[in-house]
Amino acid sequence: MILLVDDKPENLFSLKSLLQIHGYETDTAPSGEEALKKVLKQDYELIILDVQMPGMDGYEVAEAIGSLSKTRDIPIIFLTAVNIDKRFIAKGYKSGGVEYVTKPFDPELLLLKVKTFNRLYEQQRDLKMIQEVLRNEAEIRKKAQHELERLNLSLEETVEARTKELLLLNQGLENRNAELAQYVSLASHDLQEPVRKIITFCRILDDKYLEKMPEAHRDMQKVIASAERMRTLINDLLNYSKLSADTPFETVDLNEIVASTLADLEVMVDESNAVVLVQPLPSIDAIPGQMRQLFQNMISNAIKFSKKNTMPTIEIWAEFLGRLSMEAAPLKTGPFVRIHVKDDGIGFDEAYLDKIFTIFQRLHGRSDYEGTGIGLAIVKKIVEKHHGLIGARSLEDNGATFSIVLPVKQKSSLNNNNA
Repeated sequence: MILLVDDKPENLFSLKSLLQIHGYETDTAPSGEEALKKVLKQDYELIILDVQMPGMDGYEVAEAIGSLSKTRDIPIIFLTAVNIDKRFIAKGYKSGGVEYVTKPFDPELLLLKVKTFNRLYEQQRDLKMIQEVLRNEAEIRKKAQHELERLNLSLEETVEARTKELLLLNQGLENRNAELAQYVSLASHDLQEPVRKIITFCRILDDKYLEKMPEAHRDMQKVIASAERMRTLINDLLNYSKLSADTPFETVDLNEIVASTLADLEVMVDESNAVVLVQPLPSIDAIPGQMRQLFQNMISNAIKFSKKNTMPTIEIWAEFLGRLSMEAAPLKTGPFVRIHVKDDGIGFDEAYLDKIFTIFQRLHGRSDYEGTGIGLAIVKKIVEKHHGLIGARSLEDNGATFSIVLPVKQKSSLNNNNA
């Protein structure tokens, strides 16, 4: 809005009409005193001020407006009909005016000046808005930064406290695992002796007294079979508990491991007429005893779950990989090796894939296939101990292929060698 100040109504009317025609909003004051009252209540973008007025003249009004913090930045255009001497013009600028227009004024020239000051006012207004936004943004950022620093400090303290807590819990868990493994080992050894005696004396009784008693002989055979299963379970539990021990890795020739495993399983292989085809295998960083246990469980499992009245065929081969993945494409060489153990046995439904690697889980009844349900759980734990992956592909009555991915080099063994 533009404030027009003149003591003559006709001058106010002509100025107001001119400006309103060109779209400017105006306000009027008939005296300097009235103008001062209005500028204290209303914001104006420009003041057109007559110099010659009764009471306070234009210069005094301009000085008063310039002395107030609220109004000092409002541009003032002086209008005068008599004081066109340079001294008066200089006085006008000194008192706070920014432009000097003489009467009678050129409407186009006055409009041009008004337009210029209007544009400057809008620019200043926008600039103030931008500055205010920037100040607010800076304040928000400052508060956000302080809050972030506070949260980071709190998070660091929480993480540090939680880390200490987890370390203590992990240490306690390791101690309890070690105690449990020791307990299982002792319990297994303690249980083996009475079970061995039960089996021995049952056989003595069977041979000495029950040969001519068919019904009693059958019952005794059931007792012996149950005791044998108990002894197998105790041995499997003992083997499973041993996997928690911290054993160093060493370079292992898998060909030698498989060969010694087949030698241990010679009786089982011969009795089942199984054919085991082994392709050349690489050497890797591993724990020899655990690798032997892994292949023993895999091969014996393949023989155990072979089809009735058929000669089982088991194939073992390996391929290098570029990454730790069950699906990675084979390479000529690489940092990982994928070992396959394939059989042509009864297979299984892949919907139960997770179940077969869980301890004490069985897909078949004990009356159909012997076992404790620990064998594949031991295999999985050995693979995890070697930082690898295990999976299987199978169809019911169409064989199964178990695949194991292991690192060729273990970090811990590299550290031991460097030491």
